[in-house]
Amino acid sequence: MNALDFLTGSAERNFFLLAGPCVIEGEEMALDIAGELTEIASSLNIPFAFKGSYRKANRSRLDSFTGIGDEKALRILGKVRDTFHIPVVTDIHEAHEAEMAAEYVDILQIPAFLCRQTGLLVAAAATGKTVNIKKGQFLAPDSMAHAVRKVRESGNLSVCVTDRGTMFGYQDLIVDFRSIPEMHEACRCPVIMDITHSLQQPNQSAGVTGGRPEMISTIAKAAIAVGADGIFMETHRDPAKAKSDGANMLPLDKVKHLLENLVILREAVNAMS
Repeated sequence: MNALDFLTGSAERNFFLLAGPCVIEGEEMALDIAGELTEIASSLNIPFAFKGSYRKANRSRLDSFTGIGDEKALRILGKVRDTFHIPVVTDIHEAHEAEMAAEYVDILQIPAFLCRQTGLLVAAAATGKTVNIKKGQFLAPDSMAHAVRKVRESGNLSVCVTDRGTMFGYQDLIVDFRSIPEMHEACRCPVIMDITHSLQQPNQSAGVTGGRPEMISTIAKAAIAVGADGIFMETHRDPAKAKSDGANMLPLDKVKHLLENLVILREAVNAMS
């Protein structure tokens, strides 16, 4: 069973969850966060995959933290998978990274700003791993069908797409919830809502991305209400001390309450369908 089949195979028709820290900062923090998320997801019957980037290639400033070393971080992701028996997901940024990352993870994620990169999509598809393509902040939802087609025409049918907001002006994003049913229709695959990156306020003059984490619950509930198959979020025990994207993360101690509410909402949506 591939990772996407595992995530979407819930008989209860629950949403699935991709969650974890923005970037792997060390083994202890990764196992700590993965352990708590696994326990929460299991208690709520939410299929779960742990997310962590082994390297952050898209940073505003040269002195921004990018990672602890590719192989070291990938080995930690592999340890998370083996310890908790869950799928893991990480971003790749160049075609040559696909095969390397595929040795340790189950889902290769294509960053939004790279979703049109044909060579990257083809390389990810060639690994046979599930490919999660984030919608470019500059694309209309139905345009994602072309990215999905590149993966499928490369021989890989295990593909999903994730909305993470659309650029609005110079330093803000908006979420158009029409995008979820529109991507369902255009792409014919599971659609995920990234409830933390969609609240970023990028390209701030200080060179550090801002965010509006107080709106995470609002975005999450709306996504479930309009039929999102999965939720993507980044979380950390202390977002203020996170080495990347802390401004828009959900504190780990608030994850369970949010997911409990989303499960109730999903049950209501299912009852109406």
